[in-house]
Amino acid sequence: MSDGERAQLEAWTRRRTSAQALAQRSRIVLLAAEGLRNTEIAERLAISRATAAIWRARFAEHRLDGLLDEPRPGRPRTITDEQVEEVIVRTLETTPKDATHWSTRSMAREVGLTQSAVLRIWKAFGLQPHRRETWKLSKDPQFIAKVRDVVGLYLDPPERAVVLCVDEKSQIQALDRTAPILPMLPGTPQRATHDYRRAGTSSLYAALDLTTGKVIGRLHGRHRAIEFKQFLQTIDREVPSELDVHVVLDNSSTHKTPAIQRWLAAHQRFVLHFTPTSSSWLNLVERWFAELTTKKLRRGAHRSVRALNADIRAWIDTWNDDPRPFVWTKTAEQILDSIARYCERINESRH
Repeated sequence: MSDGERAQLEAWTRRRTSAQALAQRSRIVLLAAEGLRNTEIAERLAISRATAAIWRARFAEHRLDGLLDEPRPGRPRTITDEQVEEVIVRTLETTPKDATHWSTRSMAREVGLTQSAVLRIWKAFGLQPHRRETWKLSKDPQFIAKVRDVVGLYLDPPERAVVLCVDEKSQIQALDRTAPILPMLPGTPQRATHDYRRAGTSSLYAALDLTTGKVIGRLHGRHRAIEFKQFLQTIDREVPSELDVHVVLDNSSTHKTPAIQRWLAAHQRFVLHFTPTSSSWLNLVERWFAELTTKKLRRGAHRSVRALNADIRAWIDTWNDDPRPFVWTKTAEQILDSIARYCERINESRH
């Protein structure tokens, strides 16, 4: 045994990450190098004499490589490449007679394989027939210019100015369940009746500060240009007068009425940045609305609009006590390149 082999064997016996079987084989060889017989090695390591003899002989014939596990052939394949191809082609290019998409059971019946085999093939090729995602491309002729304008504002805000992402969450319903909500118990989730009573609606106007994450919010009973003008007046009062106000908002008709235009003309520090049509994902306040919906509205119960409004105001106050700004990371060019690649995929799928 060379010094290098001894050092490697000793390392295998000490390393915590070594397999225990490899560590034991190394001890067998090291004890054999000390002159111990197979019987003595077996007694010291509490193994059979045959085990000691096997690994001693393997080392003598193949040296260190003889102690490593040889790859095992495993069970022969029972599914041919042609069958795999058939599953993939049928999944991508056909639909069953009685459904809009394949299930593992229907595909297994169609191709004569087991359900688990179909599942493994789908998983290997990333196929999920049960899922469908929605998408929409903006048809705004100024799409590229607006994306660069809004994203540029996010990534490099102007000095001595505040950037506010503004939108309305309209028609928030005050819903109350027809029976009391049953609390969660060990092994049982919270339970609520599927039916409810409507008590009216409320509209929330919100302005998310890009830098601080704080939110200016106002609730109104209706969703018109009059309410939007009142919200702009609220922003004007709450933002220090020495700062310009850059507002990111969508193309709603209530944002462009003559009354709004006159108000903006009289308040020159307000600069509007419109997102492209059908591109609400560019407005960061939508992400904040998602937080509000998930954490407060979706599972809430309110017997009146007044109770709903009080709950929303309390949630906004709690948020502003410890605001968490959303950080935009992608550049305009990265977004446009991603959309271009997606359009290419759409066009290719039609051929």
